[in-house]
Amino acid sequence: MGKLNFEIVTAEKIVYSDEIDMLVVPGALGEMALLPMHAPIMTTIQPGELVVRKGSEDVSIFVSGGFLELMNDKVTILADSAERADEIDVARAEAAKKRAEERRELKVSDVDLARAEAALRRSLMRLRVYEKRRTRRPGA
Repeated sequence: MGKLNFEIVTAEKIVYSDEIDMLVVPGALGEMALLPMHAPIMTTIQPGELVVRKGSEDVSIFVSGGFLELMNDKVTILADSAERADEIDVARAEAAKKRAEERRELKVSDVDLARAEAALRRSLMRLRVYEKRRTRRPGA
């Protein structure tokens, strides 16, 4: 079977770039798996975990949202923010979670409440990606 040429980039850096076997993405309509020879697709991605499979190794990456394009076995993700599971700063994620919970309790306006809820979802997903990586086999 062929390979996918995969790259995930943010405004600050290239988070991951390599030839891979499979990619699992939190798409706009749910989780989707992308394999070589997949039909072209362009979609938004939701906050969640990307799983990159190369050989027998899985790499987890937290993504806060963005856009995905797949064409001719080339997958490009333009992410709002992204970080590999092994690079997640747990103390920073916990602090963001606490701030979001505090803002949610203030209930100043519907807009502020929606922002606090979105921030809370992102911080919880970041922590979940970190925890999943910790409980997987070494090197995952």
